[in-house]
Amino acid sequence: MASEHTSKQFDAELEGIRARVLKMGGLVEQQITQAIEALTEGDIGMSEQVNAQDHEVNGMEVGIDEDCTHIIARRQPAAGDLRLIVAVIKTITDLERIGDEAAKIARLTKAVHSSDRIFRPRIIELRHAASIGVQMLRKSLDSFARLDAMSAAQVLREDQAVDDAFRGILRQLITFMMEDPRTISPSIEILFAAKALERIGDHAKNIAEYVIYLVKGKDVRHIAVEQIERDVLG
Repeated sequence: MASEHTSKQFDAELEGIRARVLKMGGLVEQQITQAIEALTEGDIGMSEQVNAQDHEVNGMEVGIDEDCTHIIARRQPAAGDLRLIVAVIKTITDLERIGDEAAKIARLTKAVHSSDRIFRPRIIELRHAASIGVQMLRKSLDSFARLDAMSAAQVLREDQAVDDAFRGILRQLITFMMEDPRTISPSIEILFAAKALERIGDHAKNIAEYVIYLVKGKDVRHIAVEQIERDVLG
């Protein structure tokens, strides 16, 4: 009976950790959405809110990481339980970094919408890139919640779309800067935002890879998605 009780406690602890990871992911997703809204609309107040949320995300990462360390020390998990703890620790690191990228985007709001700016480059394309990144993050977290390796593999394929969006924005900004030197400074700031979105896609892809590791017990980093689908998920 004592052993059964201990097992149930352990299961509850693991489920609690999983729930907190998903909560952290939801906050980070909100950060991305609000950061892009702030940048495209020039909403300084919202940009400051995103930066304030970044402290909360950092605190959640530290708290979850500490609890995972305590679980390893007290429970000495093995097999699937150990993979879950490892996947959680890696996932929250990427979530924290996504939050950092969102905060970077938000901090560009004041500079891009400065009242003395003669020219502001079109930034509507950033919304498209952000929507792809948010979708990737949402799918990665959903795959984590449902332990769905096939769904996680779909996220790996979507990373190319974020990269393509970034290159499209880069080409457009280069054209602006070549045609009018006055656009160089604001275009570089928009480029920083686009690069942050590209990095967000990379981190969402990482999370999807951790899901596949968790479910299949196979480290699929640096493996082509076609090989993953054939050799790991086939």
